[in-house]
Amino acid sequence: MNQVDLLAFGAHPDDVEIGMGGTLAKHQQAGFSIGIVDMTYAEMSSNGTVDIRQQEAKAADVALGVSFRLNLGLPDRGLKLDKSHVDEVVKAIRTYRPRIVFVPYWEDRHPDHVMCSRIVQEALFNAKLRRYMPELAAHQPEHVYFYFINDLAPADLIVDVTDVYDRKQAALHAYQSQFLSEKSGEDIVPTPLNQGYVERVAARDALIGQARGIVYAEGFIYKGPYHVAYLLERES
Repeated sequence: MNQVDLLAFGAHPDDVEIGMGGTLAKHQQAGFSIGIVDMTYAEMSSNGTVDIRQQEAKAADVALGVSFRLNLGLPDRGLKLDKSHVDEVVKAIRTYRPRIVFVPYWEDRHPDHVMCSRIVQEALFNAKLRRYMPELAAHQPEHVYFYFINDLAPADLIVDVTDVYDRKQAALHAYQSQFLSEKSGEDIVPTPLNQGYVERVAARDALIGQARGIVYAEGFIYKGPYHVAYLLERES
């Protein structure tokens, strides 16, 4: 596997699509390679099954143009900040050597999203240490961005995803077991995800874009200062 340009981590299949599906689709459209790493199979979800969720993830990958998707198989509702979980993420970072890594925002109503954020941050630090797990070459991404799933904060960076928003919507709608309140022949129980959640995601993305006159945008947090050589580019 050659170096991937953008690599996004999520606790469950659909986390990345919710937070930044448009950003992935936009960069894929521009010719960049994109990958997703899910930490768990979401086996504790109230609706759907692991097999169904994996089929839905494959359909979402097609919608977004994902180059590859990896599932670490860690326990759903059992993510922990211990060495075994951190090392699985270190392996992924060093194997795919991403230029940019995306991590869930560290404040969220779902504990797995919070723990995923903490695990990946620990792994990013360890992944750059050449004497840590020396069997795999150390790697440090150029940038690390935090994306929103449920909770929202003032964004440091927003990406205009208006022109690819239909692809984000297609990726979300691929997860019918999660986002549909009724599905013939299946046992569905009410959850926050199947009570207008996709519509609320669209409303959030519209709100993020509103400040800059953008129809739909996705927001990100960036720790530390931005670095630029010049504030303006000379006109040719």
